[in-house]
Amino acid sequence: MPKQTSHDREDDEDDENTFRILIATDCHLGYMEKDSERSDDSLNTFEEILQHARHQQADMILLGGDLFHENKPSRKSLHGCMALLRQYCMGDRPVQFEYLSDPSVNFSTNPFPVVNYADPNMNVEIPVFSIHGNHDDPAGLGNLCALDVLSVAGLVNYFGKSPSLEDVKISPVLLKKGRTKLALYGLGSIRDERLHRMFLQGKISMLRPKESSDAWFNMFVIHQNRAKHGEHNYIPEQFLDEFIDLVFWGHEHECLVDPVWNATQNFFISQPGSSIATSLSPGESKQKHIALLQVRGKEMKCNKIPLETVRQFYIEDVCLLDTELDPDDVHVEKKVEEFCAAKIDDLIAKAAGARSGSPKQPSLPLIRLRVDYSGGFSTFNVNRFGQRFVKKVANTRDLILFHKKREARTGQAEDTRPGEDFQNYLKPEALNTERVEDLVKEYFTSTDEAKQLELLSEKGLGDAIREFVEKKENDAIHELVKWQLERTQKHLKQMRTNEDRLNDELLKMKEKRKKLSEAEEQKQVKEVLEKVRQDRREAGKEDASDDDEMKTQSSSDEDRPSASSRGRGRGRGRGRGTRARGKSASSARGRQDKTIDNEISTSYASSSRQDGRNSQLKQSSLTNSSFKKGSTKKRPINFEDEDDDDVIEEVPVRSSSKMQKNSKRRDPSPQNVHVISDSDDDDPFSMPFKKGGRRN
Repeated sequence: MPKQTSHDREDDEDDENTFRILIATDCHLGYMEKDSERSDDSLNTFEEILQHARHQQADMILLGGDLFHENKPSRKSLHGCMALLRQYCMGDRPVQFEYLSDPSVNFSTNPFPVVNYADPNMNVEIPVFSIHGNHDDPAGLGNLCALDVLSVAGLVNYFGKSPSLEDVKISPVLLKKGRTKLALYGLGSIRDERLHRMFLQGKISMLRPKESSDAWFNMFVIHQNRAKHGEHNYIPEQFLDEFIDLVFWGHEHECLVDPVWNATQNFFISQPGSSIATSLSPGESKQKHIALLQVRGKEMKCNKIPLETVRQFYIEDVCLLDTELDPDDVHVEKKVEEFCAAKIDDLIAKAAGARSGSPKQPSLPLIRLRVDYSGGFSTFNVNRFGQRFVKKVANTRDLILFHKKREARTGQAEDTRPGEDFQNYLKPEALNTERVEDLVKEYFTSTDEAKQLELLSEKGLGDAIREFVEKKENDAIHELVKWQLERTQKHLKQMRTNEDRLNDELLKMKEKRKKLSEAEEQKQVKEVLEKVRQDRREAGKEDASDDDEMKTQSSSDEDRPSASSRGRGRGRGRGRGTRARGKSASSARGRQDKTIDNEISTSYASSSRQDGRNSQLKQSSLTNSSFKKGSTKKRPINFEDEDDDDVIEEVPVRSSSKMQKNSKRRDPSPQNVHVISDSDDDDPFSMPFKKGGRRN
């Protein structure tokens, strides 16, 4: 047997102190699963990710949210995910790192709070840690999501779920491998406007182990808008704490996996992007990657790995004015069609010559040609045109996107507000880009005055419809209408309103409701929706809803009744019951109250029918407790109890003014954490640190 050299012993020691973490995000399992050509794309790519984890001998897999494309994934998607996790993440290879924190805090929502590889009933080889995204966020009865199912089955370690949005304290998952200590922070997706406001109000804080806190490599997993889509519809990087070493950013689909240094906050940001294209936009057309992150001490190295099973996607912009085509030609439409067909043939040929060679890479590519037909050109039938490319491309229905350049309006001052993101007005066609509540507000503000809401508010109805459409809260609209009706009845009876003053009093109520702040109105809607969940819990409707869902999944799109028909029928039935109760109650108060109730019931019936029309719109928590001691086989690090101030420290979020003040004093160069380039093949961790005073 050959003797082990000093170099071999040094390599072994390095491996014993190095975390090998495979990072990926936005897998969107179940996307386009009903499409005959693209149904298996997401599962095939997810299998490749797990295969890379085994091949790279990763210690763990870290997912950044949106594992599933839908809040309630189909049985096919859930079954396929569980089968792959069992196939590639179970095994006899021992896990090389220790879990040090309290599982009852990190996994407080799991009825079996234990890291899965420490469970004596499981045989886990590669632990998977994941937060939830905006597509697979908790909702409905029990506030559960698909990750809760995987967590209770022992297949995934689901962390970063916040049970309260009043005061969020992010507790780290503490891991140790040799001399390397890793503090893994995670925050599941929260609505961007709400989270933005919570950061400004100082309601987000991160807990740190006080003992040797500078020795930990701090990594934060977040799933929010990174690009600015509005005044508050994103999370600025400056909101995050300075002590973080690496931010793993999910939700954004463009692949920017190479860590980028933020000189203001002194941390790196890695954005792996999605593993499957879910929109026909330029950012999705770039090569998809995952990454193998290696962490040793306070050093890190990020090696990106290209995915070879992703369906090819090519996009090109064409301006017809820049071609030799004449818009005044009699046969210009036919010539434009032939010109576009030639362009698509070129992209198909380009895709054929750039295949990865993987047998599981789909053969038909995605092609998108965005045609600017400004200048008097005419368009042609896109669906008929797509039939020419059947069996050549995977998206025959949306090959062409016609658009015109936005022309500046004369006589109006140009809006040049600083910091405005004008790319918001140039968004490519994508899925789920419009919010239901925005559509409701737009509809009722632009419609005739006779069709506008009298008893309900656009904001409240929009939130109720969003719950109905996105999270299948079937009683949300009805309960909101019922609650508003009862509140209006109570107010009118207290005011002793007669028939002559009825309309005037309703108008006053409407104006008063408009003056409510967004927070007050959102609080009222939240109470109504919570009542819906409570009533369903008491009535035991869970089994019935599951049966309805199974029937819906088994039926085809053609046979499935529309959401509008279900909402309309439900609203009318309950409206009659409400009127009956209203008349019964009014009989005890005399003819005057009876007249009022009849008027209100008529308005309510009109509102119910309006809700049925609204439902046709298309859908476009961390614990507040401190760390606890014990309850694991490994001895956990001591954490702060409520009355113990010498064990853990809480780092509050700074105000914006303080951020700007501190950023001026900060050295913009990396100080304690450095990315090591892939060219350092001999010893990738040999790069010395630049000394600095950030944590010294």
